[in-house]
Amino acid sequence: MNASLSTDLSENIQTLHRLLPIGKSFDLVTRDLYLGDTRAYWIGVNGFCKTELLQRIFSDLQDPGYTKDTQIKDLVCYMNAKIGFAQVEAEGNWEKLIRNLLSGPSLLFVDGFAQALILDARTYPVRSISEPDAERVTLGARDGFVETMLFNANLIRRRVRSNDLVFAMHTVGSASRTDVAVAYLESTVNRELLTALTQKLEELNRTSKVTSLTMGAKSLSELLVPHKWWNPLPSIQYTERPDVACSYLMEGHILILVDNSPQVLLLPGTIFQFTQSPEDYYKSPLVGSYFRLVRLLCIPAALLLLPVFLLLAVYFPQVSEKMHLLSTGHPASWRIILYVFAVEFVLDLFKYSAAQSSGHFSAPLSIVGGLLIGDTAVTLNWASTEALFYGAVSLLATLSISSLELADALRVYRIFLLITTAAGGVWGFAAGLGLVCLSCLLTPVFGGMSYFWPLFPWNKEALATLLFRYPTVKAQPSKAWNRGHVHTNKK
Repeated sequence: MNASLSTDLSENIQTLHRLLPIGKSFDLVTRDLYLGDTRAYWIGVNGFCKTELLQRIFSDLQDPGYTKDTQIKDLVCYMNAKIGFAQVEAEGNWEKLIRNLLSGPSLLFVDGFAQALILDARTYPVRSISEPDAERVTLGARDGFVETMLFNANLIRRRVRSNDLVFAMHTVGSASRTDVAVAYLESTVNRELLTALTQKLEELNRTSKVTSLTMGAKSLSELLVPHKWWNPLPSIQYTERPDVACSYLMEGHILILVDNSPQVLLLPGTIFQFTQSPEDYYKSPLVGSYFRLVRLLCIPAALLLLPVFLLLAVYFPQVSEKMHLLSTGHPASWRIILYVFAVEFVLDLFKYSAAQSSGHFSAPLSIVGGLLIGDTAVTLNWASTEALFYGAVSLLATLSISSLELADALRVYRIFLLITTAAGGVWGFAAGLGLVCLSCLLTPVFGGMSYFWPLFPWNKEALATLLFRYPTVKAQPSKAWNRGHVHTNKK
């Protein structure tokens, strides 16, 4: 690709035909124009251009009573004097011009100049900024992020009208050229983390291995923090709520906005962030603190309830009999193990099918399917009422966790604990629990931050605000919290 344009318009048009599938791709629209006596050439992407606005601009430029110029002598002066549209600039680099064209702005080439005008009169097809399904609240704002980055930046700027707010633009993907914006507050951002993030994004932009962000924000998070297969815990928190993103922004976090993705990434990520819910802050401090503690207790319940039941029922029948864990007799050990795994599989099947089905059918499907299949399984001796009960409680505890990624990780850990417990008894349970704890400790975090902050490094004030819902007057972030460093991440 030529680095710069030619002053000959015909040569520039030939270059455009060589670089782009003009005439083959129906969405590339071109137009030959005359601005007075000067020949010009326009190209844009159909569907990305505001047709009415462009028609108005070209109508003015072709009106001799308005321009009064039959010859264009200086393109920049002509642009500043005759084009009243705000978002227009001159550019002479082919790579930047093509990247802008494919992002939505249209290009105007003028004969005799080695520059083209970028007319940013673009529009994107977008859905309404409705409340995200995964983060619904009974009170509070009903808007949510969408797939258009500019709209998401506007939702943040609307809430944080600070002159410290910065949206730094980057590009990732050698083929997709996906826009990625890093949002932060100059006065509170962690400079080391910001530098590491900027270097990482520039590295991803330079490498040819990253061709596109096929899954948007999720693909970028996996590139920023690569995970081993044995570690399902999330390292970067997502949110589709502008109020949640802005609250983290005010605490010194960094937001990452990815074009074509409604999720915003929050850096740094700690395990306590995945236990928070915006619902707490739309209730009174006492009620919010109560439900926050309930969610925290749901984490060990979702992980350990079913494996502990299996351990006691199979390997400690006397203890299970005294605790009345089994209501009718004591089945064979292999049958109890079969019951537990069958219930775990069926409940996961119900959850997945309800999530994938239409909203009109998901609730009836879950209720009718649970009653019908559960009763039939007990009748056919493929499950027991006790296993169904403990499995259902584990599922409810899992669904009560506000972060879907953390809930899914706990489900994987629970299945692993069931396997080790069934195979090795109390020693298998202890070994499995130890490996789960080791997997948690080895969870990678971007920038060398501590995943277990504020437990490590210890920060009593920050831990208190994470465990309890403080009144607004006491919860205002006066400065960025110092999360400490474990090591410097060079990735």
